[in-house]
Amino acid sequence: MDLYPLKFTPLFKYRIWGGEKLKTVLNKDYKETNIGESWEISGVENDETLVADGALKGKTLEQLINTFKGKIVGNNVYQKFGDTFPLLIKFIDAKTPLSIQVHPSNEIAKERHNSFGKNEMWYVMEADDDAELIVGFDKEITQKEYKSHLDNSTILEVMHHENVNPGDTFYIPTGRVHAIGAGVMLAEIQQTSDITYRIYDYDRVDAKTGSKRELHNDLAVDVIDYAVHDSYKSDYQLNQNTSNTLVHSPYFKTNIIAIDGEMPMNYSNIDSFIIYICVEGNFNIDCNGIDYSLKTGETLLVPASLNTLKLQSNGAKVLEVYYQ
Repeated sequence: MDLYPLKFTPLFKYRIWGGEKLKTVLNKDYKETNIGESWEISGVENDETLVADGALKGKTLEQLINTFKGKIVGNNVYQKFGDTFPLLIKFIDAKTPLSIQVHPSNEIAKERHNSFGKNEMWYVMEADDDAELIVGFDKEITQKEYKSHLDNSTILEVMHHENVNPGDTFYIPTGRVHAIGAGVMLAEIQQTSDITYRIYDYDRVDAKTGSKRELHNDLAVDVIDYAVHDSYKSDYQLNQNTSNTLVHSPYFKTNIIAIDGEMPMNYSNIDSFIIYICVEGNFNIDCNGIDYSLKTGETLLVPASLNTLKLQSNGAKVLEVYYQ
């Protein structure tokens, strides 16, 4: 069977802080309320997305990798991760703020949870006036001072608050305390992991459960990076019809492409799958003479064996993601 570019059926996740933008802005199809996350491409156990169409419709990533191995993910990726897909792709809509949280490293996550760690990045797609992200600290504090701020519910006073606009990009390594603020919708690229340590949640009560959400401060305190950094936002160029570096980390590489007209792509030197995430406008992909289209809020996985493509648009912005 020949491989082809794959769309997956998203999984929609209720969140206490979720809104309606995934439906009203990105045209996601669901009936529930307070949907905060659309999991676009996921190999997380018990939360696998399924191929949406074509001869492979209904297959999970694990099944695809087990069948096609390096042809779908790249030989290097297959050698390193086996049947596990290494990345999780999401869209997130925060009507109210997310909890203040932190993610453990690969080593700690493996020891405590038999999981990958959770290095991630955010690309802001839409932001209300005065919307902000919370990333890292503005003030150097010790672990003891941190615990005191938690006890006094003053942790927000020492954290870095940054007003954001569409296009703003942040890399969130493990150990960096963070939160998405109210009124932000973004694309998130992360390691395949669902391990989050929640450290502060505004003392709010979940309407579904009638209780406050669990905090994980005993687990979090020794994984946090307490250092203050000069900048938390990623700087990048946005030249047309080229892959502009957005975030390159040991866990994934993400570029941004502003397409104007036709753009041939050759991935013969990249031993990896390619994921396209359309964050603005719409574009077409010509693969072996067959056209595929993506509009804002849609995601496509191109198997590693498909090296040559042609992109066409009159102004789309696309995130290009791979492992190398």
